[in-house]
Amino acid sequence: MSTVADLENKVNSNSGTSAPSSSVESKIRNLDDLAEIIRGLKENGKTVVHCHGVFDLIHMGHVRHFEAAKRQGDVLVVTVTKDEYVNKGPGRPVFNQRLRAEALASLQVIDYVAINEWPTAAPTIRKLRPNYFVKGSEYADRKSDLTGHISEEEQAALEVETRLHFTDEITLSSTKLLNSYFDVLSEEAEDYLRTFRQAFSTDKVIQALRALGSKRVLVVGDTIIDEYHFCDVLGKSSKAHTLNARFQRSESHAGGSLAVANQVASFCDKVHLVTCVGDEDTWHRFITTSLKPNISTKLFVRPDAPTVVKRRFTDVHRLTSLFELTFLNERPLPEKTESQFGAYLERVAEDYDLVIVADFGHGLLGRRSIDTLQKHAPILAVNVQTNSANMGYNPVTKYNRADYVCVHENELRFANHDQFGLLKDLVEQTAKALNAGTLTITQASEGSTIFQPKRGYVHTPIFSTRVVDPLGAGDAFLAVTAPCVAADYPAELIGFIGNCVGGLKVASLGNREVVEPVPLFKFITTLLK
Repeated sequence: MSTVADLENKVNSNSGTSAPSSSVESKIRNLDDLAEIIRGLKENGKTVVHCHGVFDLIHMGHVRHFEAAKRQGDVLVVTVTKDEYVNKGPGRPVFNQRLRAEALASLQVIDYVAINEWPTAAPTIRKLRPNYFVKGSEYADRKSDLTGHISEEEQAALEVETRLHFTDEITLSSTKLLNSYFDVLSEEAEDYLRTFRQAFSTDKVIQALRALGSKRVLVVGDTIIDEYHFCDVLGKSSKAHTLNARFQRSESHAGGSLAVANQVASFCDKVHLVTCVGDEDTWHRFITTSLKPNISTKLFVRPDAPTVVKRRFTDVHRLTSLFELTFLNERPLPEKTESQFGAYLERVAEDYDLVIVADFGHGLLGRRSIDTLQKHAPILAVNVQTNSANMGYNPVTKYNRADYVCVHENELRFANHDQFGLLKDLVEQTAKALNAGTLTITQASEGSTIFQPKRGYVHTPIFSTRVVDPLGAGDAFLAVTAPCVAADYPAELIGFIGNCVGGLKVASLGNREVVEPVPLFKFITTLLK
């Protein structure tokens, strides 16, 4: 094994401050080795400079930045963000972490490269303890930093006596270059974005999302616990026509109205959830620990049913569903519970700016509660879903008033008993039947279409390039666009925000994660550069 002195001698060969070797591979180190190397360099009087970033596409702006950074010392080390922490939206990074590290190591100005282990550079600074940590001039203004990471990095630098330095070189954008010259998005999406950018800047969209914080939102709907039992498929049994699989692990997610409430609470400060659990197995502790802290709850208990659980047996390698087992009683609430539920909604509905109904058709929302919400909600947003347990029995047309309706195209067709008719006709007759001021049709790979009787149609293409799991994408779309409708944002902005949320949502499994503001802001920034 090489000693610190051996490693330091490599760095000092030739001119005294050159790279350890011209070999790309020799420059790429793990963080533990790099920390040891830096310690030896500093003991021998060398000044070590550290840069950090994604560096998805190396350009002259990066080269100038690295050259300016190197002028602050003798040895330049660069760390790159791991693929899993690159929050720039679907399809990014274009180049994986190993390729990005190799591209950096091929630059003569850089002495060492490492792939970071954490989402931010702050722990890395504490581990490496360089003399200087260098960022580009665009990070000097803390107010423009969407993530808040520069403040964390500055604090880490202070702790280990590392000086923070900003370069002032030419500023270019990897994202803009990738958007312009790489087929990250479809041609339709690129054409759409060219037009959208003329009307809406990144700052304007982000400000609109931040303004949603003041909205007081009531969420009403079915509780669903999504269980995933991951299996390794072995094949067909030798003695029966049965698929055999080896159990690997399991996890549970807060689904249904819980997922909607969590998603709303990422953007609105005050959220109240009204839902129902079963007396047989309440999952009460799981529910309360799975909800965001700014969500208050009113949990009703029905005595004749379990909490709804959807248990999915899933191929651990492909994340495809093998079989689903559902625990539920989809009959209407018992009369006493229904009466208490309706009375509570009548008492609290008018206290909120917006009421979002996530109706999965599992017995929670009966005629009385629907009538109460239609009468007392200041602004009513409704999503009604068709699933295997309620096929044909849970149409959106059971409502006769909704200010905002958000449904999948298939659910709209079910509600109108029309499989092949013109979508335009179905949209307009449904909007009229529900007195809806805004109706959104989500259309999977076709994007989304918004109809407003007074303004017409707006279509938005998808912005996702990789789909891990579409489950929960419609709920996330509803949760973020409903406050936008309540704020009377333009349909173009609502559709763009909704599809950005959907694009991020389908990149993760089910309701394992909600779309948080910072990743969404970064994705929006990526699209609009």
